[in-house]
Amino acid sequence: MVNYIERINQVYPSLSIKDWQLNEIGQNNDVVIVNRTMVFRFPKYKKGIDSLKKETVILEAIKNKVSIPIPNPIYQSFEKWEAGKVFVGYELIQGSPLWKKSFASIKNEEVLKRLASQLVTFLIEIHSISKKTLPLEETNPREEMVNLYQRIQNELYPFMREESQRQISTSFETFLDSKTCLNLNATLIHGDFGATNILWNPYTYNISGIIDFGGSDIGDPAYDFAGILSSYGEDFFNRCLNLYPNRTEIAERVRFYRSTFALQEAVHGVENDDIEAFENGIKAYR
Repeated sequence: MVNYIERINQVYPSLSIKDWQLNEIGQNNDVVIVNRTMVFRFPKYKKGIDSLKKETVILEAIKNKVSIPIPNPIYQSFEKWEAGKVFVGYELIQGSPLWKKSFASIKNEEVLKRLASQLVTFLIEIHSISKKTLPLEETNPREEMVNLYQRIQNELYPFMREESQRQISTSFETFLDSKTCLNLNATLIHGDFGATNILWNPYTYNISGIIDFGGSDIGDPAYDFAGILSSYGEDFFNRCLNLYPNRTEIAERVRFYRSTFALQEAVHGVENDDIEAFENGIKAYR
């Protein structure tokens, strides 16, 4: 960690660092909390550097176009393209993750309405941002699911019972052949819009920030709603979906994407030698 602090001081010598705390549990980045008010993220490897650079570009492009606070990468070091040298820093966004347990304790109808409105307004804002203003390659969400299906078959099927294999094959093939999948309109998406990355103030019952845009890309807007469904359940998902334009077109896709989340975790585990991720993702299919 001393090397991280030295690196920040090298690039920003006028920044007074009085205390710091290291968090090494992230898959792609080490995180250093500086002076309890700033977050600095250091990629662990080259793939993480590429991802952090893309995320930074997205954050800079959308920071004035959304109504909920998001990370503002005011500190940046991309001059030396190597782990330990590259970093991004921003002011810490106040708030706590809106975990399932915290959400389940909310019984006030007006609070639920307000939370749904805040989250859906944010999604409408980012889904409406012109792709022409973003330096991102056009992607095909259907092709990405084809690729995921192939990886699941190759890497996970050997560990699954046959009934699970049949169910997954039917689910993917039905989705990939559906009209809604063939004709969907790709937009900018958050890509990991769930409890971990949705911050709230438990005293005012308001959303206080959205973090971790590492999964942001051009994709299917239904994917973000799958995060809401997975995190907060059917009732709140329906409440949110009713506030979104063209909701009937995305509802079917939302449930399919949600069904892939554990499988994606298991694939990540295989491809990155992460035993815990693999076990967590595969356990329901053995």
